[in-house]
Amino acid sequence: MTDAVDPKAELLRLRGSIDNIDAALIFLLAERFRATQQVGQLKAEHAMPASDPGREEQQVARLRALAEEAHLDPEFAEKWFNFVVAEVIRHHTEAAEGR
Repeated sequence: MTDAVDPKAELLRLRGSIDNIDAALIFLLAERFRATQQVGQLKAEHAMPASDPGREEQQVARLRALAEEAHLDPEFAEKWFNFVVAEVIRHHTEAAEGR
């Protein structure tokens, strides 16, 4: 008896789904960075520090809890957040230096 599902067709379907999710993630990241650029401009205009360790600590805890709820490795979620925050701080520092 043969399988009812064609494995090649299923692979293509799954990859199509992954491609759509990747595209959505890129657009969500772009939207996130548009918001953080506005934060960076506000901080630069008011001589506020580029980094906010208290806020970052709260966000890590929140995202780790969300990751657990979503059945995603909390360590991965924290690594992702730290990577994004490093880029945001770089943008904020550049905005402050441009003022």
